[in-house]
Amino acid sequence: MKQLEVQIMQQSYLLGCPEGREARLLEAVERVDTAMLRIRDAGKVRARERIAVLAALNMAFELADRESADLAAASAAPSPTALQTVPQNGDDRLRALVQRLDEVLGNDGRLI
Repeated sequence: MKQLEVQIMQQSYLLGCPEGREARLLEAVERVDTAMLRIRDAGKVRARERIAVLAALNMAFELADRESADLAAASAAPSPTALQTVPQNGDDRLRALVQRLDEVLGNDGRLI
């Protein structure tokens, strides 16, 4: 396993990476760094840990949206109940989580 030193929000991290996957890891680091910097630069949240949690949740929310869209597109003849049940349930749980986090974070900043 190869080790790469990367920078996220001007902080160095030494990460393990399987051989041949360095480019993929660097893309992921760039996405995380960009997401965290966007939250920090909005000026509402200052603590690095909170910024990291918000960035992770925003990225997970985007991924869930993409997965729901992919599921809908992959179904050639979807049954109405199947498509409504799976994505809505996941979306409802994600919305509830985001709402709960917003309540806990208070004025530190909103996720979305």
